[in-house]
Amino acid sequence: MTSGSRSANVRVPATSANLGAGFDCIGLAVDRWLTASVIVGEGASGSGAPAVTMRREGTLASLTVPPHDDALVAGFAAACAARSHAIPERLAFVVSSEIPVGRGLGSSSAALVAGALLADSALTLGLGRKEIAQLCTEIEGHPDNVGPALFGGATLGVPEGVSGAGRRWTFAPIDVHPSIAFTFAVPPFSVDTAAARAMLPRQLSHTVAVRASGKGAALAHGLVTGDPALLRIALDDVLHVPFRLTLIKGMESVVAAARDAGAYGATLSGSGSSIVAAAPQAAIESVADAMRNRWKEHGVEAESFVQRRPATV
Repeated sequence: MTSGSRSANVRVPATSANLGAGFDCIGLAVDRWLTASVIVGEGASGSGAPAVTMRREGTLASLTVPPHDDALVAGFAAACAARSHAIPERLAFVVSSEIPVGRGLGSSSAALVAGALLADSALTLGLGRKEIAQLCTEIEGHPDNVGPALFGGATLGVPEGVSGAGRRWTFAPIDVHPSIAFTFAVPPFSVDTAAARAMLPRQLSHTVAVRASGKGAALAHGLVTGDPALLRIALDDVLHVPFRLTLIKGMESVVAAARDAGAYGATLSGSGSSIVAAAPQAAIESVADAMRNRWKEHGVEAESFVQRRPATV
């Protein structure tokens, strides 16, 4: 580290968003982590772009995105802009991740959040996690990855007022009942988030909207109470999953296997390709095995892991 330079280190969890009927509003923190550090040089970028170096490790090692286009840098720049602080002219990042890329576990959101946290710490911006949640959600457009990445646990994020620049978001923790566990089946293929978004219809009927509203309420209450009936209803999404089934080979069969093994239900993690199931603690290992084995019948060698409680930060 050169004289006058400053540094910071952060650790951000993976996230599972669009949790069942919680499309674009409910997510949970997952025990897979992105760690990042930065050394910032003296001076400001002025009219030119900062000199950025980035060493990527773990699941990011093969990423070919130019450093200036990395979500880590976008988060750092957004934090600087929030305080009208010039971006330092030299930024040296080291980032390592356990989060699979393109699998619906929030890898890009984790990088965005990490970048903002690094700027806040290294430059003493005084933002804090609540303000970083606002600025990162404005970039993402929805809060269900950003919220749990910053606050841990399961988190609800809802917008205040109409859409557009300057919209504010309210975040609230969801205290998941200790009887509920989660398991993730992660296939070897990815799903492009933009492509998954493009699958969604521009309009829905009032009938579907009413069903979605009820299912969202069932999810929030079911997670808190552990009510099996509510969770079965809530994990059967009508807003995004039906339109994305063709992107995920064997998904309907894997979901059925999870239910047969004792899960309340299973659904896409984020926009996929991973599938997350919620089940009683005693059944969760059997559910994980059933999902992995069923996917194997479809020629997909998926990995699985169990999350008995949402990750904390």
